[in-house]
Amino acid sequence: MNWAEIKTNDIANGEGVRTSLFVSGCRHHCKNCFNEATWDFGYGNLFTEETMEQIFESVDHEWVNGISLLGGEPFEPENQKVLLPFLIMFHERFPEKNVWCYTGFTIEQILGATTPKSRAATEISKEMLTLIDVLVDGPFVESLHSIMLKFRGSSNQRVIDVKKSASEQKIVLYLE
Repeated sequence: MNWAEIKTNDIANGEGVRTSLFVSGCRHHCKNCFNEATWDFGYGNLFTEETMEQIFESVDHEWVNGISLLGGEPFEPENQKVLLPFLIMFHERFPEKNVWCYTGFTIEQILGATTPKSRAATEISKEMLTLIDVLVDGPFVESLHSIMLKFRGSSNQRVIDVKKSASEQKIVLYLE
């Protein structure tokens, strides 16, 4: 997996201060995507152990709330294979910090609950989802864009509390 950018001390892509990892590779190709360069899976730099350490060092401060995964598309199957072990290591080192993830897939697609089955529904997608606290789901839709929306670009996107949704077995929004 390649990554396009790592933003430390980011306050735009989730609550609090975070480190945001923008992965490369996305097949959604949303019209007027804010990060079109990341559609290319080969864009940017190779995600290595050194990259992980850089991220871990950047969040190893009391005042950093956690990490955010963006793209590109974190739930592209190729990216899941790299992000799952990274998230496991992240939680081992920082159990008190949280993970936000932005995806153009819906949570239903990630869970394999749609017909036809989405490419995001892999043998590891459910496990990856368990390591995410807040999921901002759904594709960016330009006609539904509003600058008034908090932590999302278009009104079709949901900000989901993944842990509560799992325990209550229904979609629980983190933000209305």
